[in-house]
Amino acid sequence: MAVKVLVVDDSGFFRRRVSEILSSDPNIQVIGTAINGREAIDQTLALKPDVITMDYEMPTMDGISAVRHIMQRCPTPVLMFSSLTHEGARVTLDALDAGAVDFLPKNFEDISRSPDKVKQLLCEKVHSIARSNRRSGSVSVPHAPSLAPTPAPATRAASVPAFTSSRSAPASAPAAAPTSTSPAPRRKAYRLVAIGTSTGGPVALQRVLTQLPASFPAPIVLIQHMPAAFTKAFAERLDKLCNIRVKEAEDGDQLRPGLALLAPGGKQMMVDGRGSVRILPGDERLNYRPCVDVTFGSAAKAFNDKVLAVVLTGMGADGREGARMLKQSGSQVWTQDEASCVIYGMPMAVAKANLSDAVYPLDDIGRHLNEACI
Repeated sequence: MAVKVLVVDDSGFFRRRVSEILSSDPNIQVIGTAINGREAIDQTLALKPDVITMDYEMPTMDGISAVRHIMQRCPTPVLMFSSLTHEGARVTLDALDAGAVDFLPKNFEDISRSPDKVKQLLCEKVHSIARSNRRSGSVSVPHAPSLAPTPAPATRAASVPAFTSSRSAPASAPAAAPTSTSPAPRRKAYRLVAIGTSTGGPVALQRVLTQLPASFPAPIVLIQHMPAAFTKAFAERLDKLCNIRVKEAEDGDQLRPGLALLAPGGKQMMVDGRGSVRILPGDERLNYRPCVDVTFGSAAKAFNDKVLAVVLTGMGADGREGARMLKQSGSQVWTQDEASCVIYGMPMAVAKANLSDAVYPLDDIGRHLNEACI
């Protein structure tokens, strides 16, 4: 069955190009287009697409407002297009907060220069998002537009919107009792917690990190597949919401308890046995910059059996080979369970390779990190 897509953009050129790219895939059908957020809502209600591609800056109603209304009236996976600027990063994070599933940079030069690469990436994301939605059965409503954001538990939290998972209950719903698919973890003096993620990761990371106290005893490194222009804004946002400190990693940063270092987009992050972080240029031969395998592999070499690694929601298999190196060194690897993932790709790759020591729902992971690290 072909994936039905609604394309939303106020630029006629971009609507046509995105529609042409998607329609070139025989398993994707563009069933409609819209030029603003209001039309997007109407078309969504009338056509019931499987996936929506959405621009942000449009007349009449912007993309974020449209996403919020769509998630309330006809929940549908939304793939946002965003500019590669600091403001574009902020807007994209707001869109994920509103309920969008994933994003792609809106780069006209790439469409002209590398049409085959753009086609592969866009169609792959649309297929993955559609498969995930069909597997889960529905897209849950993050929160109503009229509701104030649910405050994070962090005492340092500032007045910025808190992400809510695309599969979470509405903000006003009572919290469900925690459940796990693996036993509670063993306590250990870990020298490093390493968390890798991709699609759905910004939401997932916030859900995990806001459960950690400022006194969390282990250093943390975060590897999120994200463009270079986005990671600084994302780190700043997390830092305002969490009790622990969060910053974009810089070369020479020291690993410290209660500090999470986010790998900068477009580069690679490694750790060494002296507790230092190295930031290296992104290798064009690697598909991901930053790459979870690279950071996990360096952690295995630096700290042997004193690493606790977590692989969260994401497309592809990045993290599997790094997890293999960690396991060979005696370290622990956890994976997010299928039901709570936006895309069950990266955790599945680790679990299928028999490299996962424990499988936990997203909302249990922060609690178990607190229990495991001493």
